[in-house]
Amino acid sequence: MKANWLVVSSMSGVVALSSFSLLGGFGDRVDFNTQVKPILNKSCITCHGGVKKASDFSLLFKEEAFAPAKSGHPAIIPGDADKSELIRRLTASDPDERMPLDGPPMKPEDIETLRKWIDQGAEWGDHWAYQTPETPSVPNVGTIWSRIGLTNHPETDWATNEIDRFVLTKLHTADAPGGGTLMPAPLADKATLLRRVSLDLTGLPPTEAEASAFLNDPSPAAYEKLVDRLLASPAFGEKWAGMWLDLARYADTKGYERDPGRNIWRYRDYLIKAFNSDKPYDQFLTEQLAGDLMPHAGDEQFIATGFHRNTMNNDEGGTQDEEFRVASVIDRVNTTWDVFQGTTFSCVQCHSHPYDPFRHDEYYKYMAFFNNARDEDVTSDTPTLRFYKGADSAKLGQLKAFVQKTCPDKGRAAAEANRVELMARTLEPKINSHDFDQHVNASLFDAKYFAALNNGSARIKNVTLTGRPRLYVAWGTNANHAQVTFRLDSPTGRVLTSALVPNTHNGWTDTVQVLQLPTVTGRHNLYLSLSNPVEPKEWMMIKWVSFQPAIAPAAEVTLLSLLNKSPEATPIMLDGQGDLARKTHVFTRGSWLTPGKEVQPDVPHSLPPMDTDDQKLPRNRLGLAQWMTRPDHPLTARVAVNRFWEQLFGTGLVETVEDMGTQGIQPTHRELLDWLATTFVQEDGWKMKALLKRMVLSSTYRQRSDVTKQLVAEDPYNHYFARGPRVRLAAEQVRDQALVVSGLLSHKMYGPSVMPAQPDGIWQSPYSGESWVLAKGEDAHRRALYTYWKRTAPYPSMITFDSPSREFCQIRRLRTNTPLQALVTLNDPVYVEAAQRLAYYMAAHGKTPNQQLQAGFRRLLLRELAPKKLAVLTKLYQDTETYYVQNPAEAGKLLASTTASPKLAALTVTANAMMNLDEVITKD
Repeated sequence: MKANWLVVSSMSGVVALSSFSLLGGFGDRVDFNTQVKPILNKSCITCHGGVKKASDFSLLFKEEAFAPAKSGHPAIIPGDADKSELIRRLTASDPDERMPLDGPPMKPEDIETLRKWIDQGAEWGDHWAYQTPETPSVPNVGTIWSRIGLTNHPETDWATNEIDRFVLTKLHTADAPGGGTLMPAPLADKATLLRRVSLDLTGLPPTEAEASAFLNDPSPAAYEKLVDRLLASPAFGEKWAGMWLDLARYADTKGYERDPGRNIWRYRDYLIKAFNSDKPYDQFLTEQLAGDLMPHAGDEQFIATGFHRNTMNNDEGGTQDEEFRVASVIDRVNTTWDVFQGTTFSCVQCHSHPYDPFRHDEYYKYMAFFNNARDEDVTSDTPTLRFYKGADSAKLGQLKAFVQKTCPDKGRAAAEANRVELMARTLEPKINSHDFDQHVNASLFDAKYFAALNNGSARIKNVTLTGRPRLYVAWGTNANHAQVTFRLDSPTGRVLTSALVPNTHNGWTDTVQVLQLPTVTGRHNLYLSLSNPVEPKEWMMIKWVSFQPAIAPAAEVTLLSLLNKSPEATPIMLDGQGDLARKTHVFTRGSWLTPGKEVQPDVPHSLPPMDTDDQKLPRNRLGLAQWMTRPDHPLTARVAVNRFWEQLFGTGLVETVEDMGTQGIQPTHRELLDWLATTFVQEDGWKMKALLKRMVLSSTYRQRSDVTKQLVAEDPYNHYFARGPRVRLAAEQVRDQALVVSGLLSHKMYGPSVMPAQPDGIWQSPYSGESWVLAKGEDAHRRALYTYWKRTAPYPSMITFDSPSREFCQIRRLRTNTPLQALVTLNDPVYVEAAQRLAYYMAAHGKTPNQQLQAGFRRLLLRELAPKKLAVLTKLYQDTETYYVQNPAEAGKLLASTTASPKLAALTVTANAMMNLDEVITKD
C-alpha cells in the first residue's frame, strides 16, 4: 500500500511527519472528533440528542451515550462492537428495528468506522474548539522540501514568517488540493500591494502622495514602514470600528415598529479610539461586557458598555415590557457567544444543544450574568451616563469635592463622593414593571411609569430602608392637588411621609424631588396611595424612586438641581444590587411565561470552570469577562484571530466564523490557528495591531491574486492560500473609495451621526414625523461609518452591498453580486457627485481624452489602463460627448449647470463607468 506523508500535531503540540495509509489513516486509529462525531451528527443525533432522546438514549454527552438506555442496557459496550446494541440496530434487516428509523440505511463504510471505534475502546473526545489550545511547533519547511525533492526550488525562499511555514507545510500534504502539488504564487507588485494593505488596514485607498512615497522607496524595509504608518493612521481605528459595529448591532435608532432615535454615538467613538490606541483585546472585551463593574471605572468604561445597550427596545403601546426586557437579555447572551465565543449557543434557550456539549439549564445559568441589568423596555433608554457642560460640569465637581470634605467617615469619604457623583450622572429607573404591585384603582399607563388615578394604590416590594432615610422620587401630574401618602407594611399601616406631586403640566414629564423618611430598619413593603380631591380623574405618574443615605443639605440642593437637568447622555449598563437584584429561572422550552427552577450564574461544564486554585471570580459580568480572557479559555483567542484573518483574507481559517462547534466547517489550518491564538495571548499581550502586522507581513498575504487553471480546478475558493486574497470591497469601502478618489472625503472624526445624500422616498417615519435632514458642509462627505443608521430604513447603498439592518448581531457579511449594485454606483447621488469631481481632476491632468482617462484610472488603481479597456472607455467618452453636443440641456442636468460643457459631462459619465468596474470595487 502506498505511503504518504502527512503533518500531524501530537498532544505536546510538536508538528512532525508520519506515514499513514490512504485507507486507514492515522495508523488505523479511529479519531472521534474527525471521523465518529460527524457520522453521529449526520445520522443519529436528531433522534438521540439534545432535542429528542428516543428510548432514553442520547449521543450528545459521553455519560449519556454509555449509560443504560430504556431497555436497561447500554447501547455501546467499549471494546466489543459485536455486543453493542448500536451496531446491531444499524445492521438489522428488520425495518422496524434498523436505524436510522424511517431513513436510508447508514453507509457500510460509516458503520465500519463506528465498529472500529467501539472495538478500539470507544474513546470519547472533546471537540477541538473546546480544548485549551497548545502552541504547536513551527514547521521546518526544509524537511518538506527534502521529502518532495524541492531543495533548490525558488519556493524554498518564499516564507517570510511563521505563518508562511504553516501554510507551505499544509499546501504540500497529501490531502491538499492536487495531492500537494500546488505552489504558492509570487508576491504581488508594489502598486497592487499598496492598495490591498491600505484598504485592509484603513478601509481607504492610498492617496497619490502616499503611492508616490511607497513606490519610489527602494529599501527592503519599505513595505514594513508602510504597514507601520497605516497602523498608526487615525483611519485605522475608523476601519476596524466599522467592522465591529455589525457585531455590536449598532444603530442610531431603537428598532421595532416606531424605530425612534437613540443617542449612542459615543460608543462608536469608543471603538475608534480603542482600535487606534491598540487597546489589548482582553481589556477591550472586558470593558464592553462589564466596564461599569471594573474598579475605578471612568467615562470610557461606562461608554464601552454600550455594546450591550444596542439591543432593540419596543415602546409601541400595548406591548408587555417584561417580554421585551427578556428579549434584550437573551439577545445579549446570544451576541456574547456569537462575537466572543464563536459558538451557536442560542438554540440552548429551548433545549440542550443537539450537537455541542451545552445543556438546557446552562443557558439560563449564563443568562443570570446579564439578568440584573437595570435597563428596561422603556422609551427613556435609562440608565444613561450624563454629560454636564459649562457651569453644570463645574457644579458637579464642586458637589463631589464638598461631599468628600464633609463626610464624617473619612475612610469612606472618597467612596461617598463617588456614589453621589454616580447618582448625578447615571439617571436610572429603580423600579421595574414587576416591582410594583398595583391594587384597587391603580393601573399601568405606560411601562416607563407607575400611574394611578384617585384612590389608587401600589406596593413596592421588599426594600431595605436601613440607613436610607432620603427618598428620591421622579414624578409628575397634571393635577394641582395630587397627594401621595407612603405607608409601611400595609395599605393602612404607619404613615412614613406624604407629599404633593408637582404639577408638571404634562403627564409625560417628571420632576425629581427628595422626601425625608423617619428612621426605619430592616426590609419592608412600602405602600403608596393617591388622593386627588379636586381633580380625581387626573393621572399621577412615578418614573422611579430611590432610597439613599442622607448627605449634607447644601449638597442635596446641588444634587437635585443636577438631577432635574436634561443634559446630553448615552445609554450604559448598570446592575441592580440588593433589593434590585433579580432571580433567574430556566424557561421551560424557552418561554419566559413558564419559568422553571431557579439557577445561579455559572458557565457550561464543558469549558474550564470559573474558579481555580489561584483565583475565584465574582459571579457577575466582570467575573464572566475575566473568565473569558483567561489563558486557558479555549475559544476567545481562537475566535478573535479567526475573525481578523477572515477580514484580511476573505475567509477564516475556520470558514464558519460564527460557529467553531461540531456543525461548523473544520479549520483548514488548525495548527496555524492555534499558533496564532496562543501567540496573540502570550507574546503579543492581546495587542491587535501586532496580530494584524504579523498577518500582513506574511508572504501568504502578499501573494498575487491571479487564478491559474490548476487553482480553479483544485482549490477554487483558495482554502489553502496558494494565491493572494481577491474580495469585493465592503459597502462602506465602496462608498469611501469614491469619496477619496474624487477628493471629496472629509477626515473629520467622532461625534453624532450624519445624514448624507440618498435617493428620495427611502425614509418613512409615520409615527414620529422624523425626516432625513441632509447634512451640510463637510458632514455630507464623512466616512460611511458615521452615516445615520435607522434599523427599519438603513442607508440604501449599504444594504445593496450586503450590510445588515443591525437589528441583531451579524458575524460575517455574505457577498452577493447583483445588478442592483451597479445601479447604485451608476445612479446614487453620492457616486454621481464623486464622478463629477473625478471628471474635473481628469480634465486637469490630460490634454487628450486618452490622457485624461489614464489619469483617472491611475488615481483609481495606481496603474495604466490596458489597451483594450482604454479603447472601450474612449469610445464611451466619444459617443457620450456627441450625445451631449446634440442635447446640451441633458449635460446641464447632469452637472447642475446651465453652462455645462459636453466634454466635462462626457468625462463625468466615463468616470462614473470606471468607478463601476469590477476591479475598482474589488480588492486584489
